[in-house]
Amino acid sequence: MNRLIICVFFLLAFNAEAQILRSNPSIVADDTPLIIQYYRDGEYEKAVVLLEKIFSSPNNEGYFDIYFNSLLKLKRYDVAEKAVKKLMRQNTENDAYPIALGKLYQEKGDVQSANKIFTDIISKLPKDEFKIRSLANNFYRFENYDFAVQAFKQGRKVLGNDEFFTYELLNIYRFKKDKPMLMQEYLDALAKMPQLLPQAQAVLPMVFDDKTDYQTFQIGILKKIQKAPDAEIYIQLLTWNYIQQQEFDMALRQLIAFDKRTKADGTTLFNTIYTFVDNGAFETAIKAYEYLLTKGNDSQYYLPSKIELLNTKYNIQTSGKSSTADFAALAKDYQVLLDENGKNKNTLFAIKKLANLQAYYLNQADQAEKGLEAALQIPGLNGQEMGQLKLDLGDVYILTNQPWEAFLVYEQVSKQFEGQPIGNEARFRSAKLSFYQGNFEYSNGQCLVLKAATSQLIANDALNLSLLISDNIQTPTDSNALKMYADAEMLIFRNLPNQAIKKLDSVSVVYPQNGLADAIMMTKAKIFIRSNDFQKAAEILKKVTEDFKDGIWTDDALFTLGDLYEKKLNDIVQAKLYFQKLITDYPGSMFSAEARKRFRNLRGDGV
Repeated sequence: MNRLIICVFFLLAFNAEAQILRSNPSIVADDTPLIIQYYRDGEYEKAVVLLEKIFSSPNNEGYFDIYFNSLLKLKRYDVAEKAVKKLMRQNTENDAYPIALGKLYQEKGDVQSANKIFTDIISKLPKDEFKIRSLANNFYRFENYDFAVQAFKQGRKVLGNDEFFTYELLNIYRFKKDKPMLMQEYLDALAKMPQLLPQAQAVLPMVFDDKTDYQTFQIGILKKIQKAPDAEIYIQLLTWNYIQQQEFDMALRQLIAFDKRTKADGTTLFNTIYTFVDNGAFETAIKAYEYLLTKGNDSQYYLPSKIELLNTKYNIQTSGKSSTADFAALAKDYQVLLDENGKNKNTLFAIKKLANLQAYYLNQADQAEKGLEAALQIPGLNGQEMGQLKLDLGDVYILTNQPWEAFLVYEQVSKQFEGQPIGNEARFRSAKLSFYQGNFEYSNGQCLVLKAATSQLIANDALNLSLLISDNIQTPTDSNALKMYADAEMLIFRNLPNQAIKKLDSVSVVYPQNGLADAIMMTKAKIFIRSNDFQKAAEILKKVTEDFKDGIWTDDALFTLGDLYEKKLNDIVQAKLYFQKLITDYPGSMFSAEARKRFRNLRGDGV
């Protein structure tokens, strides 16, 4: 018996408790929790002894479900039948008792008699939505789910409305894991109930086992589209179905065909492109934006598409192994956009992206510096925008060998936004700058202040840096090893990953007894993640979790592994394993709450 049914029994019992005690003064009030406890523990014989006292008196229906099911568990069918028939005589309008009698016949193996009772009841359904729902719920109550479905379907016929009982049927199909009927119910309902789409997109992945299920569903969707080619809801569903199978180009093909066929304005397509980007299908996203640009500059999506096209190309190139020529071409595209639309509040994003390309990918930090300094003069910028610009400028000052200017800018933002996330970020960047310079004491002092930051991420980063410094400045040898590690971090900051890896590998050669092994491995893993070498990163992270169980980076490594396996390596089993290990072994970690949430989502809870 499933937990839902048991809960229903208990609820009925508790709701009726007061009435039973009033109508049966001979019953001791303390018997009630005892009965429930016996039933819960499977001690049905003891429960029945107490329940028989109740059923020897009139008005005794309150505990019927527990009494009846206890008798079935004990195979005392004659007693159960007598009790049911007595209640049927007393309550001729209550269809729960005939259904209970049918359940009893099923338990005895007399399926024919049971089905006759059930069929007769359903054939006499009144034209009353409440009574139809009550009857179906009684079938559900006694675990006759197929007849509950029949009752709801017959109810639709009686009431002449196929939209009735949709949610109830979906719940039963999902509970039974009846995939064909669940698919069909969603397909039939969505045309008139498009608000069900998010629910369908959440529920179906938890029921589908593999790609075959998505392909079966796809056939059903295409049949619907053949009958209603202009129904946008089915195009959205088909697009989603393709995306679940990682068939992004097929999804785009459908969206473009629909857009052309209906002479639409591109809204559906534009809104879907964000899903392509979120799934890393950047090339598909680029094709989609390029199609929207063909609609001309009169389209409301012309400029947004042009902007997002550049941003998508930026994401591809900065996360991969693009050439200097590619970066130069992209920088030129941003410059053209700025020339066409001017340097203003609305094009601030392009100014910042262009400066980033110049500073970290084109060896043009001086130009980036000038661009960001000029951006600070743009009228209409709010405080947060000005503060973020200054942080970006401070980073560029480091690249142009002006650490003191960088320090002053960080301090300025830190004081202006004291206690706010951007202010804490400025203080942490100041601490990192001091770390790069080998000023470990000052850096550690800044980190100690940030340990109380409201931003958990900043607080955790500050704590890790503080512990790293504290653990590795005990001797001159430790400090020298830490200085080499800081030099490697500076190379990463300057976007020189290959040089950084060489420097990291040399630390253990020059200082073989250093205590930085886990920090070095974590840093190398992050470099490989940034260059999309996820498998190599995972191998390093596993070694961190195995060799440094009490290290400061272990919980970070576990969470990163879970994230990699979920989002990049497409191995849900491994993702759940690492999230669960983090939850179990490091409950105090700042990553624990998010890991628990991600683990439950992967397991299918709460959907």
